[in-house]
Amino acid sequence: MKQICSILLFFLISAGSYAQNFADYFQNKTLRVDYIFTGNNKQQAIYLDELSQLPSWAGREHHLSELPLEGNGQIIVRDLATRQCIYKTSFSSLFQEWLSTDEAKETAKGFENTFLLPYPKQPAEVEIVLFSPRKEVMTSFKHIVRPDDILIHKRGTSHVTPHRYMLQSGNEKECIDVAILAEGYTEKEMDLFYQDAQKACESLFSHEPFRSMKNKFNIVAVASPSIDSGVSVPRENQWKHTAVHSHFDTFYSDRYLTTSRVKAIHNALAGIPYEHIIILANTDVYGGGGIYNSYTLTTAHHPMFKPVVVHEFGHSFGGLADEYFYDDDVMTDTYPLDVEPWEQNISTRVNFALKWEDMLAPNTPVPTPVAQHQNYPVGVYEGGGYSAKGIYRPAFNCRMKTNEYPEFCPVCQRAIQRIIEFYVP
Repeated sequence: MKQICSILLFFLISAGSYAQNFADYFQNKTLRVDYIFTGNNKQQAIYLDELSQLPSWAGREHHLSELPLEGNGQIIVRDLATRQCIYKTSFSSLFQEWLSTDEAKETAKGFENTFLLPYPKQPAEVEIVLFSPRKEVMTSFKHIVRPDDILIHKRGTSHVTPHRYMLQSGNEKECIDVAILAEGYTEKEMDLFYQDAQKACESLFSHEPFRSMKNKFNIVAVASPSIDSGVSVPRENQWKHTAVHSHFDTFYSDRYLTTSRVKAIHNALAGIPYEHIIILANTDVYGGGGIYNSYTLTTAHHPMFKPVVVHEFGHSFGGLADEYFYDDDVMTDTYPLDVEPWEQNISTRVNFALKWEDMLAPNTPVPTPVAQHQNYPVGVYEGGGYSAKGIYRPAFNCRMKTNEYPEFCPVCQRAIQRIIEFYVP
């Protein structure tokens, strides 16, 4: 029964859905959709910014109406004539993180968000939905896409950013395509960037299950040039002119390195097949961030670069949660204790059967005492998702908990493997 529940959670198949033939509904092109998410902690809205067409589609051509993870937001594409769901994807966003900050109580802001969809053959309705931490709909927005619309901007047919493949296991239809993007590297520093991209690639594929499934990936390093070397550090009044305008001090947190200029990221990648994004920042200051199905951003010259880039990719690619926590702190704004999180590596035990219950050895104590962690490689250890109490993680230590631990725990490995197999059966 536990295995059946896990399978049902993983595929999240909507009632009445069926396996679509990709070629019946879509062209071999990408529809890039740019949105602006706006609002404050009380009221939110979504607005369409721009539509673009990219030369080819690098995403999946199967499981079209299924989701591997719920995410904090979802996009549903429906054929306009039949109302049939023909594609789904899920994501998280920096905007939703910002809503939990004190600033969001005082002011409203707008955040760029960009998503890649297969290009429809016929008019389609696109619906985008944002969910609260309680999994309730915060806001939604629908719009019609007409594939022959002359105002859909064709990108990527010229002026393609210089790039070099670090790993090429097949064409974009056979593999998961990951782009590594340069941030804060000048034209003269691109040899250094390619070296850093190679290190990131080597670090990623030193971890299971990426190591065993390396042949399912393409990795391309994209040499997006910056005017200035390095990245912005607002607390030191350092503002640099860089490719994607990244900066530390996101939400006034010293180490949180992000960019809100998401369109700049995708502009730099136009014309190159990509699905997932890693951004390397040319700095030795510790920091980074990873947002599910958005991007990983990390510093390339800190001593902890190699484990951090893998940790952040665990967020952006694998949809994994942070397993670390703060003593005497319960961040219920992020993970309400009466709601089961969608991330596969933490649990409030509200619906633990949908998580890693099937991986527990017989007679594993629940909760599992930390003092017995050597006896239980997979357990139910209290503390995770930033909270010391009420949220549980599957292992005493893991790549998603500390930089020093050398690997993903068994539960995270299974979660990542399922994602890979969802994209590339």
